[in-house]
Amino acid sequence: MAIAIGSRIGSYDVTGTLGAGGMGEVYRAHDTKLQREVALKVLPDAFALDLDRIARFQREAQVLASLNHPNIAGIHGLEESNGVHALVLELVDGPTLADQLVHGPIPLDEALPIARQIADALEAAHEHGVIHRDLKPANIKVRTDGTVKVLDFGLAKLAGPAKTGHDSPDVSPTITTPAMTGVGMILGTAAYMSPEQAKGREADKRSDVWAFGCVLFEMLTGTRAFAANDVAETLAVVLTKEPAWSALPHTTPLSIARLLRRTLQKDRRRRLSDIADARLEIDDTNIEEPVAANVSPARASVRERLSWAVAVVLALAVAGLAFQVLTTPAAERPPETRVDIVTPSSADSLSFALSPDGRLLAFAGESDGNSRLWLRSFDQGAAARMLPGTEGASLPFWAPDSRSIGFFAGGKLKRVDVSGGMPRTLADAAPGFGGAWNDEGIILFAATSTTALRRISANGGEVVPQTGLDPPRQVSHAFPTFLPGGREFLFFARGTNEGQGIYVGSFDSPGITRLVAADRPPMAIVSTGRSAATFTSSFRPPDSWLLFVRQGTVIAQRLDHANKRLSGEPTSIADSVVLSGGSSAAYAPAAFSATPSGIVAYRTGAIQSQLTWFGRTGEALGAFGARDAMSPYNPEMSPDGRLVALRRTAEENTDIFVMDGARTVRRTFDAAIEQYPVWSPDGSWLAFSSTRRGVGNLYRRRANGIGGDELLFETKFQKNVDDWSPDGRLLLYNEEDSVTGRDLWVLPLDGDRKPSIFLKTNSQEHRGQFSPNGKFVAYVSNESGQHEIFVRPFPASDNQWQISTSGGVQPRWSHDGKEIYYIAPDGKLMATPIVAKDGVIEPGTPVALFQTSILGGGTNAYTKPQYDVSSDGRFLINQAVDDAARSAITLLLNWKPPTK
Repeated sequence: MAIAIGSRIGSYDVTGTLGAGGMGEVYRAHDTKLQREVALKVLPDAFALDLDRIARFQREAQVLASLNHPNIAGIHGLEESNGVHALVLELVDGPTLADQLVHGPIPLDEALPIARQIADALEAAHEHGVIHRDLKPANIKVRTDGTVKVLDFGLAKLAGPAKTGHDSPDVSPTITTPAMTGVGMILGTAAYMSPEQAKGREADKRSDVWAFGCVLFEMLTGTRAFAANDVAETLAVVLTKEPAWSALPHTTPLSIARLLRRTLQKDRRRRLSDIADARLEIDDTNIEEPVAANVSPARASVRERLSWAVAVVLALAVAGLAFQVLTTPAAERPPETRVDIVTPSSADSLSFALSPDGRLLAFAGESDGNSRLWLRSFDQGAAARMLPGTEGASLPFWAPDSRSIGFFAGGKLKRVDVSGGMPRTLADAAPGFGGAWNDEGIILFAATSTTALRRISANGGEVVPQTGLDPPRQVSHAFPTFLPGGREFLFFARGTNEGQGIYVGSFDSPGITRLVAADRPPMAIVSTGRSAATFTSSFRPPDSWLLFVRQGTVIAQRLDHANKRLSGEPTSIADSVVLSGGSSAAYAPAAFSATPSGIVAYRTGAIQSQLTWFGRTGEALGAFGARDAMSPYNPEMSPDGRLVALRRTAEENTDIFVMDGARTVRRTFDAAIEQYPVWSPDGSWLAFSSTRRGVGNLYRRRANGIGGDELLFETKFQKNVDDWSPDGRLLLYNEEDSVTGRDLWVLPLDGDRKPSIFLKTNSQEHRGQFSPNGKFVAYVSNESGQHEIFVRPFPASDNQWQISTSGGVQPRWSHDGKEIYYIAPDGKLMATPIVAKDGVIEPGTPVALFQTSILGGGTNAYTKPQYDVSSDGRFLINQAVDDAARSAITLLLNWKPPTK
């Protein structure tokens, strides 16, 4: 039974699909009572019509509910609503074991902990009399913290004996043979079925032991123990053939080889009788013990060479061997290879960085609704681990010794040590636009999108200006990278066509030299012929290459270090890398990273979104327009609710567009960046920010497209339009001051148009929104140490009220002024009741309305709202639908540049 996204089953709001099987469709849902995410498995119609099956489901669910074990995905309960029967299951994020095995075998030191947890789960179930009967890699998930969760316990048992003429293959949770009739129905997936199951006989706990052996064999070899072209042939192999024992890696300990043989005995009377014995065997295994006896010394030598070659192709799947590949000198390396790293989903597909020594990958990933930094080690075979205290972190960069990471979060520049401990705050950076760290312990960074580079000690202290801008040729310097030696550095300058590009600067001289025109940061220096282990910043390579981005392609060109110029022809390394924002700006980096020794990481794809209507409880009410691959941002509804203005990027040109749901019409045409549109109260004008004179200045134009663009106000600082006052007389905007950061200003649209300060402190104040009566302004500030929503009276006074309580961005008022909405750090849409009287407001307790998939998540404090509110209380949300951030990171190993 298909369920519409946005519908409700009992107290569960259906928010997405997770998959499908014989037992029915599986959906992601939000538990509105307990405020948690769950999985709903909706039973097929045939089950709903069979009272006997429903009764057995209820009995089985009671048994499964008793399996309170950390390695078993639990069942929360059964739900029945309007004839729909559903199992409420624990929602487990992360790849299945089947997903991991697509990339090949899993290293022994990673496979055994997984197998041990699977055995633990089976042992707990068997103690309660529950037999899984459908154990397979697709029913096993490995979370990013390394925890294993076994899914679908007992569901195969629920299918029971078939009723001739009534049941169908759809009732079985997995595949069956065509001979599924009567008591002999075959349950389970063929490649993992025990011989007794293949014969249609009753399964017991030894059947799970067999499936466990099949899974462990596949983890170690990358191939199924029993495989053929179709179900019938596979069952024949299960009944008549032995696994290819010679496929086991030569490093397999004797005890594990022996365990596999005992679990895969066809006669279950000779099979390992209790999974607890398998767990004990794994616990007692010493991976340094002598290898399996079936591998002779001569054969081991051949297989060692073969497995090394395979490890190159599957470098990330075989993580324990990856570091050997990554640090081998180029002359001895195998051919150029590209492999994928699966990471947790994230709203930030751009924030990842390889460590200089090639051992680690730092990346932003989501956990419990929050984005944090994670580490994946390539030389230890360990699962990724989260770095505590890094909520909202973006744009990580490494210390040269690969022991610490710099990053930006909460309007601050921070650092955290890989070995442990909480992050340290070094300086203000709102929101931060790239950093670099040299051997002398100096961090070079960009604090805002309109400032030059600054420097600070990695231990904190005074912030010192490093470069100077030359507007309008250069209106910002960002994303620095140190050259070998650590005194010279590269950076990206945004500005006019003549000034924009990649420059080289030095701590020892004030001048800067343009190397090449480029439309995106970041950039990297690669030295071919050197291993990561021998490359240090003091080494000046004779053969260096500059890697940079042009029109979505990572390009490499030879760098003449001494003469500060590029030579030779550029060569393409990767195409279609993910680009942020769509605009050619210093705050719109591409998704790639590289080590000095030539390992390149990148993501491909596009950041897409879909404007979607939602009701107050999170029910999806329909799309507005089509899915958009042109980076639409910041939707603003017209006063009459018919049109939506937004920024959109086409062919690397960012402009203001207007949508009516059926078509999208361009309203600005300059080659610069036009963004942050707001409507006048009568709907006749659009105000926006444009960089056509270097930095963002304030403009307006007729909303119907007639006439040209009118410059309203110009200064040397970046300005972003926030809101238009209800009486139509004022524009509220934020300005990025080089000293105080972002401040809120008001621009009169009549008279001399002399702006006045609304709020200017040493904190960041921005994204202001007038109340419907114009007497208050809601805005974002980090004065408390994190971004929160505040309200002040308008005109300005010393009174202030905090609206959010645990972080918040992107405020909006309800049309009657009785609520303020905002996005929480975990992406939930929040509502705070407001009572206003005599210039004073009384904020109520914030309430979570529903979980969103809003573009950019809930940690992006510096964008205008990615949603708007209609007069009838509906929410138009810019939903992330492509999720380049959920795609794998591709690793290019052994890159070989052209020889000429």
